[in-house]
Amino acid sequence: MVCIIIAAYNAEATIARAIASALAQPEVSEIIVVDDCSGDNTIAMAKSADDGTGRLKILTQPKNSGPSAARNHAIDESSSDWISILDADDFFLPGRIKTLLFYSDEADFIADDMWQVQENAIDGPRKNLLGKSMPQPQMIDFITFVLSNITSAKHERGELGFIKPLMRHEFLKAHNLRYQEHMRLGEDFELYARALALKAHMIIIPSQGYVSVVRSNSLSGKHSELDLLNLRDCDNAILHSIPLSKTEKNALRQHYLSIDCRLQWRLLINAVKNKNIAAAIATFLRPYPVPVYLSKQLAGEFYRRVAARNRRIFRSFCR
Repeated sequence: MVCIIIAAYNAEATIARAIASALAQPEVSEIIVVDDCSGDNTIAMAKSADDGTGRLKILTQPKNSGPSAARNHAIDESSSDWISILDADDFFLPGRIKTLLFYSDEADFIADDMWQVQENAIDGPRKNLLGKSMPQPQMIDFITFVLSNITSAKHERGELGFIKPLMRHEFLKAHNLRYQEHMRLGEDFELYARALALKAHMIIIPSQGYVSVVRSNSLSGKHSELDLLNLRDCDNAILHSIPLSKTEKNALRQHYLSIDCRLQWRLLINAVKNKNIAAAIATFLRPYPVPVYLSKQLAGEFYRRVAARNRRIFRSFCR
């Protein structure tokens, strides 16, 4: 039995499509929609997608608490052997769950590469999230997973933190694994990393039909300094709560510093805007490679500003 969890907030335009795509999977025994205090017709649209099989359950949160809290609520309500997440604006293609379950004897987390489509072209061209890096099924260990979420000059991020696997419910219960409710960025990464640190077996296969809709106003593309801080510090929480090898600790350290680079850049921008010299200097006192990253970002910003200024001067001269 498989439970599909959909956390929904102001998703009236897409929730029915998401639910219908899950109901179309014969292996799905439960679909739990958790409305996070939407201010639109999300609940009504969710109800309109019910196919009468008794598989759809709609829950409501007492207050807006974010997707992690909504998902945890659904996990506590589920009685299925497997649990998986479907974002309210995404959808499944036929046959996805059946193919994933083919690997149910081999892993605790079973994921596929994701198809990405633009919001204004749902039936248009698709591209893989992982691209050519996932040509065939492969087991993913803790180090591989963590390092895949780091952008470097040598390779692009694998974005494994965005996958939506089937998760063995018994493994989640045995280790009391839940989404971190204070996190609104990277909560998937944290859960998967923690599970792999606890020796979960994860397999990833080529795309089987999870379609991720890329939206210009997606919440995942908007985050605050606090969001980045929580994502950075979740690495330390894992480090201090689960025994890890030296190489595993090093992987977490690299991820921590990669997030700290982004965080310190945001803090540096704010410090400059507020003319806070002490705060600006403090961002450069972070461990390597943060100062180097900040220097490169400043150089790039200076170049862009100079280039823009020269273009304006040139256009003015040509008039």
